Amino acid sequence: MKVPPFLKKRDKVAIVAPAGNIPGGVLDAVDLLQSWGLEVVVGESVHSFHHQFAGDDELRASDFQRMVDDPDVKAIIAARGGYGTVRIIDQIDFSYFAENPKWVIGFSDITVLHSHIQALFAVPTLHAQMPLNIPDATKPSLESLRKVLFGETLAYQYHSQPHKRNGVGEGVLTGGNLAILVSIAGSVSEPDYAGKILFIEDVGEYYYSIDRMMRMLKRAGRLKDLAGLIVGGFTAMKDNQVSFGQTAEEIILEIVKEYTYPVATGFPAGHIENNHALIFGKKVTLEVSDQKVDLSYQPFS
Repeated sequence: MKVPPFLKKRDKVAIVAPAGNIPGGVLDAVDLLQSWGLEVVVGESVHSFHHQFAGDDELRASDFQRMVDDPDVKAIIAARGGYGTVRIIDQIDFSYFAENPKWVIGFSDITVLHSHIQALFAVPTLHAQMPLNIPDATKPSLESLRKVLFGETLAYQYHSQPHKRNGVGEGVLTGGNLAILVSIAGSVSEPDYAGKILFIEDVGEYYYSIDRMMRMLKRAGRLKDLAGLIVGGFTAMKDNQVSFGQTAEEIILEIVKEYTYPVATGFPAGHIENNHALIFGKKVTLEVSDQKVDLSYQPFS
Protein backbone atom coordinates (compact mmCIF):
# COMPACT_ATOMS: atom_id res chain seq x y z
CA MET A 1 0.00 0.00 0.00
CA LYS A 2 1.23 3.47 -0.90
CA VAL A 3 0.07 6.11 1.55
CA PRO A 4 -0.18 9.80 0.59
CA PRO A 5 2.24 11.94 2.61
CA PHE A 6 0.62 13.88 5.42
CA LEU A 7 0.58 17.64 4.91
CA LYS A 8 2.82 20.23 6.45
CA LYS A 9 2.53 23.99 6.50
CA ARG A 10 3.08 25.75 3.17
CA ASP A 11 2.01 22.65 1.24
CA LYS A 12 -0.17 23.29 -1.78
CA VAL A 13 -3.72 21.92 -1.94
CA ALA A 14 -6.16 22.18 -4.85
CA ILE A 15 -9.91 22.68 -4.91
CA VAL A 16 -11.66 21.29 -8.01
CA ALA A 17 -15.27 20.50 -8.90
CA PRO A 18 -15.66 17.09 -10.57
CA ALA A 19 -19.47 17.13 -10.30
CA GLY A 20 -21.97 19.93 -9.58
CA ASN A 21 -21.35 23.65 -9.99
CA ILE A 22 -20.66 26.06 -7.11
CA PRO A 23 -22.84 29.19 -7.36
CA GLY A 24 -21.60 30.53 -4.02
CA GLY A 25 -17.87 30.07 -4.56
CA VAL A 26 -15.32 28.60 -2.14
CA LEU A 27 -13.96 31.62 -0.23
CA ASP A 28 -14.80 30.12 3.16
CA ALA A 29 -12.84 27.00 2.30
CA VAL A 30 -9.88 29.00 1.02
CA ASP A 31 -9.81 31.04 4.23
CA LEU A 32 -9.99 27.90 6.36
CA LEU A 33 -7.22 26.08 4.51
CA GLN A 34 -5.01 29.15 4.57
CA SER A 35 -5.59 29.43 8.33
CA TRP A 36 -4.07 25.95 8.56
CA GLY A 37 -0.95 27.28 6.84
CA LEU A 38 -1.70 25.76 3.43
CA GLU A 39 -1.43 27.32 -0.02
CA VAL A 40 -4.64 26.94 -2.02
CA VAL A 41 -4.99 26.53 -5.77
CA VAL A 42 -8.52 26.88 -7.17
CA GLY A 43 -9.21 24.92 -10.34
CA GLU A 44 -10.98 26.31 -13.39
CA SER A 45 -13.94 23.99 -12.81
CA VAL A 46 -14.81 25.74 -9.54
CA HIS A 47 -15.88 28.88 -11.45
CA SER A 48 -17.36 27.09 -14.47
CA PHE A 49 -20.98 26.32 -15.30
CA HIS A 50 -22.52 23.90 -17.80
CA HIS A 51 -26.13 23.18 -16.92
CA GLN A 52 -25.96 21.58 -13.46
CA PHE A 53 -22.29 20.72 -13.82
CA ALA A 54 -19.11 22.66 -12.99
CA GLY A 55 -18.21 22.95 -16.64
CA ASP A 56 -18.61 20.26 -19.27
CA ASP A 57 -17.17 16.78 -18.84
CA GLU A 58 -13.97 17.62 -20.72
CA LEU A 59 -13.25 20.67 -18.58
CA ARG A 60 -13.92 18.88 -15.29
CA ALA A 61 -11.79 15.91 -16.29
CA SER A 62 -8.86 18.03 -17.48
CA ASP A 63 -9.02 20.18 -14.35
CA PHE A 64 -8.89 17.14 -12.09
CA GLN A 65 -6.16 15.58 -14.25
CA ARG A 66 -4.03 18.70 -13.98
CA MET A 67 -4.13 18.57 -10.19
CA VAL A 68 -3.46 14.82 -10.15
CA ASP A 69 -0.34 15.29 -12.26
CA ASP A 70 0.98 18.43 -10.52
CA PRO A 71 3.80 17.28 -8.21
CA ASP A 72 3.42 20.41 -6.07
CA VAL A 73 -0.22 19.67 -5.22
CA LYS A 74 -0.33 17.43 -2.13
CA ALA A 75 -4.11 17.11 -1.75
CA ILE A 76 -7.17 17.50 -3.98
CA ILE A 77 -10.42 18.62 -2.38
CA ALA A 78 -13.71 18.26 -4.24
CA ALA A 79 -15.66 21.50 -3.93
CA ARG A 80 -18.99 19.66 -3.76
CA GLY A 81 -20.82 16.51 -4.76
CA GLY A 82 -24.13 16.51 -6.60
CA TYR A 83 -23.78 14.39 -9.70
CA GLY A 84 -21.19 14.06 -12.43
CA THR A 85 -18.05 12.32 -11.21
CA VAL A 86 -19.02 9.04 -12.86
CA ARG A 87 -19.18 10.87 -16.21
CA ILE A 88 -15.45 11.67 -16.08
CA ILE A 89 -13.87 8.88 -14.00
CA ASP A 90 -12.86 6.78 -17.02
CA GLN A 91 -11.12 9.77 -18.60
CA ILE A 92 -8.73 10.23 -15.67
CA ASP A 93 -5.23 8.78 -16.01
CA PHE A 94 -4.10 7.73 -12.54
CA SER A 95 -0.62 6.58 -13.63
CA TYR A 96 1.20 9.42 -11.85
CA PHE A 97 -1.14 9.16 -8.86
CA ALA A 98 -0.45 5.44 -8.42
CA GLU A 99 3.28 6.14 -8.01
CA ASN A 100 2.90 9.50 -6.27
CA PRO A 101 -0.34 9.35 -4.27
CA LYS A 102 -1.94 12.43 -2.75
CA TRP A 103 -5.00 12.90 -0.58
CA VAL A 104 -8.34 12.97 -2.43
CA ILE A 105 -11.07 14.48 -0.25
CA GLY A 106 -14.87 14.67 -0.41
CA PHE A 107 -18.08 12.73 0.11
CA SER A 108 -21.45 12.03 -1.54
CA ASP A 109 -20.88 11.87 -5.33
CA ILE A 110 -17.14 11.76 -4.59
CA THR A 111 -17.75 8.18 -3.50
CA VAL A 112 -17.01 7.39 -7.17
CA LEU A 113 -13.43 8.59 -6.67
CA HIS A 114 -13.03 6.87 -3.31
CA SER A 115 -14.24 3.54 -4.67
CA HIS A 116 -12.29 3.77 -7.93
CA ILE A 117 -9.06 4.51 -6.10
CA GLN A 118 -9.67 1.77 -3.51
CA ALA A 119 -10.52 -0.79 -6.18
CA LEU A 120 -7.62 -0.13 -8.52
CA PHE A 121 -4.82 1.37 -6.43
CA ALA A 122 -5.54 0.67 -2.74
CA VAL A 123 -4.49 4.23 -1.88
CA PRO A 124 -6.17 5.76 1.20
CA THR A 125 -8.61 8.64 0.61
CA LEU A 126 -10.60 10.96 2.88
CA HIS A 127 -14.38 10.99 3.24
CA ALA A 128 -14.81 14.46 4.76
CA GLN A 129 -16.35 17.92 4.60
CA MET A 130 -16.18 19.83 1.30
CA PRO A 131 -16.01 23.57 0.54
CA LEU A 132 -19.73 23.78 -0.25
CA ASN A 133 -20.53 22.52 3.26
CA ILE A 134 -17.88 24.41 5.24
CA PRO A 135 -20.05 27.46 6.12
CA ASP A 136 -22.50 25.18 7.97
CA ALA A 137 -20.01 22.58 9.22
CA THR A 138 -19.36 22.02 12.91
CA LYS A 139 -15.94 22.92 14.28
CA PRO A 140 -15.27 19.33 15.43
CA SER A 141 -15.93 17.97 11.93
CA LEU A 142 -13.55 20.49 10.37
CA GLU A 143 -10.98 19.81 13.05
CA SER A 144 -11.18 16.09 12.25
CA LEU A 145 -10.25 16.89 8.64
CA ARG A 146 -7.31 19.03 9.74
CA LYS A 147 -6.09 16.29 12.09
CA VAL A 148 -6.13 13.65 9.36
CA LEU A 149 -4.39 15.84 6.80
CA PHE A 150 -1.59 16.69 9.20
CA GLY A 151 -1.14 13.13 10.42
CA GLU A 152 -2.61 13.43 13.90
CA THR A 153 -4.30 10.50 15.65
CA LEU A 154 -7.89 9.84 14.65
CA ALA A 155 -10.38 7.83 16.73
CA TYR A 156 -14.10 8.10 17.49
CA GLN A 157 -16.28 7.12 20.41
CA TYR A 158 -19.97 7.86 20.93
CA HIS A 159 -23.01 6.47 22.74
CA SER A 160 -24.62 3.47 21.10
CA GLN A 161 -27.90 3.98 19.28
CA PRO A 162 -30.95 1.74 19.78
CA HIS A 163 -30.48 -0.04 16.44
CA LYS A 164 -27.15 -1.86 16.46
CA ARG A 165 -25.47 -5.24 16.75
CA ASN A 166 -22.78 -5.73 19.34
CA GLY A 167 -19.40 -7.15 18.49
CA VAL A 168 -15.85 -6.42 17.41
CA GLY A 169 -14.60 -6.33 13.84
CA GLU A 170 -11.33 -5.47 12.13
CA GLY A 171 -10.80 -4.60 8.51
CA VAL A 172 -10.02 -1.91 5.99
CA LEU A 173 -12.65 0.84 5.99
CA THR A 174 -14.41 1.51 2.69
CA GLY A 175 -17.77 2.74 1.39
CA GLY A 176 -19.51 6.10 1.12
CA ASN A 177 -22.86 7.13 -0.31
CA LEU A 178 -25.19 4.13 -0.64
CA ALA A 179 -26.81 5.22 -3.93
CA ILE A 180 -23.39 5.79 -5.51
CA LEU A 181 -22.08 2.43 -4.30
CA VAL A 182 -25.06 0.73 -5.91
CA SER A 183 -24.65 2.73 -9.13
CA ILE A 184 -21.06 1.54 -9.66
CA ALA A 185 -21.66 -2.09 -8.67
CA GLY A 186 -20.14 -4.46 -11.20
CA SER A 187 -17.86 -1.79 -12.69
CA VAL A 188 -14.09 -1.47 -12.44
CA SER A 189 -14.67 1.18 -9.78
CA GLU A 190 -16.34 -1.19 -7.31
CA PRO A 191 -14.06 -2.24 -4.42
CA ASP A 192 -14.00 -5.73 -2.97
CA TYR A 193 -16.12 -5.68 0.20
CA ALA A 194 -14.97 -9.03 1.59
CA GLY A 195 -13.33 -8.61 4.98
CA LYS A 196 -13.93 -4.85 4.98
CA ILE A 197 -15.67 -2.52 7.38
CA LEU A 198 -18.33 -0.89 5.20
CA PHE A 199 -19.53 2.67 5.90
CA ILE A 200 -22.77 3.85 4.27
CA GLU A 201 -24.80 7.09 4.32
CA ASP A 202 -27.40 8.77 2.13
CA VAL A 203 -29.69 11.77 1.80
CA GLY A 204 -33.09 12.54 0.31
CA GLU A 205 -34.01 8.97 -0.62
CA TYR A 206 -37.34 7.23 -0.14
CA TYR A 207 -37.37 4.50 2.52
CA TYR A 208 -38.37 1.91 -0.07
CA SER A 209 -35.34 2.94 -2.12
CA ILE A 210 -33.04 2.28 0.83
CA ASP A 211 -34.64 -1.15 1.13
CA ARG A 212 -34.21 -1.81 -2.58
CA MET A 213 -30.55 -0.73 -2.66
CA MET A 214 -29.60 -2.72 0.42
CA ARG A 215 -31.34 -5.81 -0.94
CA MET A 216 -29.50 -5.40 -4.23
CA LEU A 217 -26.17 -5.38 -2.36
CA LYS A 218 -27.23 -8.40 -0.36
CA ARG A 219 -28.38 -10.40 -3.39
CA ALA A 220 -25.12 -9.54 -5.14
CA GLY A 221 -23.18 -11.02 -2.21
CA ARG A 222 -21.68 -7.71 -1.12
CA LEU A 223 -22.88 -7.83 2.49
CA LYS A 224 -22.29 -11.41 3.60
CA ASP A 225 -18.51 -11.30 4.09
CA LEU A 226 -18.14 -7.90 5.74
CA ALA A 227 -16.12 -7.53 8.94
CA GLY A 228 -18.45 -4.78 10.15
CA LEU A 229 -21.02 -2.22 9.05
CA ILE A 230 -21.14 1.46 10.02
CA VAL A 231 -24.32 3.40 9.27
CA GLY A 232 -23.86 7.16 9.13
CA GLY A 233 -26.42 9.87 8.50
CA PHE A 234 -29.53 8.92 6.56
CA THR A 235 -30.99 12.39 6.36
CA ALA A 236 -34.01 14.06 4.74
CA MET A 237 -35.56 10.66 4.11
CA LYS A 238 -38.89 10.60 2.29
CA ASP A 239 -41.92 8.36 2.63
CA ASN A 240 -44.89 7.56 0.42
CA GLN A 241 -48.45 8.49 1.26
CA VAL A 242 -48.80 4.95 2.58
CA SER A 243 -45.84 4.67 4.95
CA PHE A 244 -43.09 2.13 4.34
CA GLY A 245 -43.21 1.47 8.08
CA GLN A 246 -39.50 1.36 8.91
CA THR A 247 -36.69 3.82 9.44
CA ALA A 248 -33.51 3.53 7.39
CA GLU A 249 -31.72 1.98 10.35
CA GLU A 250 -34.50 -0.60 10.87
CA ILE A 251 -34.39 -1.49 7.17
CA ILE A 252 -30.62 -1.99 7.22
CA LEU A 253 -30.60 -4.06 10.42
CA GLU A 254 -33.33 -6.33 9.09
CA ILE A 255 -31.47 -6.96 5.83
CA VAL A 256 -28.21 -7.93 7.56
CA LYS A 257 -29.83 -9.78 10.49
CA GLU A 258 -28.54 -13.20 9.41
CA TYR A 259 -24.91 -12.10 9.60
CA THR A 260 -22.82 -11.89 12.75
CA TYR A 261 -20.56 -8.86 12.27
CA PRO A 262 -20.99 -5.70 14.40
CA VAL A 263 -23.31 -2.98 13.14
CA ALA A 264 -23.06 0.61 14.37
CA THR A 265 -25.71 3.22 13.57
CA GLY A 266 -25.79 6.97 14.08
CA PHE A 267 -22.15 7.46 13.18
CA PRO A 268 -21.39 11.21 12.84
CA ALA A 269 -20.62 11.28 9.12
CA GLY A 270 -22.62 11.88 5.97
CA HIS A 271 -24.88 14.68 4.77
CA ILE A 272 -24.88 16.29 8.19
CA GLU A 273 -23.25 19.40 9.66
CA ASN A 274 -21.23 17.16 11.98
CA ASN A 275 -19.65 15.18 9.12
CA HIS A 276 -16.44 13.82 10.65
CA ALA A 277 -13.51 12.73 8.52
CA LEU A 278 -12.99 9.04 7.75
CA ILE A 279 -9.90 7.52 6.17
CA PHE A 280 -10.98 4.98 3.58
CA GLY A 281 -8.38 2.36 2.72
CA LYS A 282 -6.96 2.16 6.24
CA LYS A 283 -7.47 -0.69 8.70
CA VAL A 284 -9.79 0.02 11.62
CA THR A 285 -11.17 -1.74 14.68
CA LEU A 286 -14.91 -1.35 15.22
CA GLU A 287 -16.31 -2.22 18.64
CA VAL A 288 -20.04 -1.96 19.35
CA SER A 289 -21.48 -2.53 22.83
CA ASP A 290 -24.66 -1.60 24.68
CA GLN A 291 -22.95 1.53 25.97
CA LYS A 292 -20.75 2.84 23.17
CA VAL A 293 -19.28 2.59 19.70
CA ASP A 294 -15.50 2.75 19.32
CA LEU A 295 -13.81 3.23 15.95
CA SER A 296 -10.03 3.29 16.09
CA TYR A 297 -7.48 3.34 13.30
CA GLN A 298 -4.56 0.94 13.21
CA PRO A 299 -1.13 2.13 12.01
CA PHE A 300 -0.45 1.98 8.30
CA SER A 301 1.41 -1.24 7.51
